[in-house]
Amino acid sequence: MEDETQSNEASAAMRGAAVFTGSATHALDPKRRVTIPSGWRDAMGGPRYVFVMADPHAKCLRLLSTERMQEIQAKLRARRFADPEVARKLRVIGQNTEQLPLDVQGRIRISDRLLAFAGIGAKITFVGAVTYGEVWAAEALEPAAAVDQAALGAALDALDL
Repeated sequence: MEDETQSNEASAAMRGAAVFTGSATHALDPKRRVTIPSGWRDAMGGPRYVFVMADPHAKCLRLLSTERMQEIQAKLRARRFADPEVARKLRVIGQNTEQLPLDVQGRIRISDRLLAFAGIGAKITFVGAVTYGEVWAAEALEPAAAVDQAALGAALDALDL
């Protein structure tokens, strides 16, 4: 059973940035491809490719729009490339990030290495994290039965929203 992803396309268009909201569970097909939620593809402007990287804090993956990756690249370009420590950090980021083309049906093929890192088997749950999407093993997440108003309030307060 697939949940439909909610996206805030109007807000994304106003700011010119993709907004990743809602959640959806999709199965990997026999070739181990998965369809990115259509609302997310729409919010990203129908991209030809996306970026997927290992999350540095949780056993999941981050799905980044081309625009978000360009923002990250701009910050990285401001660093001194001649500095060996900067070069090492850039290498770690590069090794753990993939640029993935979308096929005409909006599917991507995440490498077995990244799927294994996130513990992803047959099903993937996409979870919106506003500025990027998270890609989880469906079994790793508790079903979202109700809105956790306290957690939502705490998150908004912590971010001064």
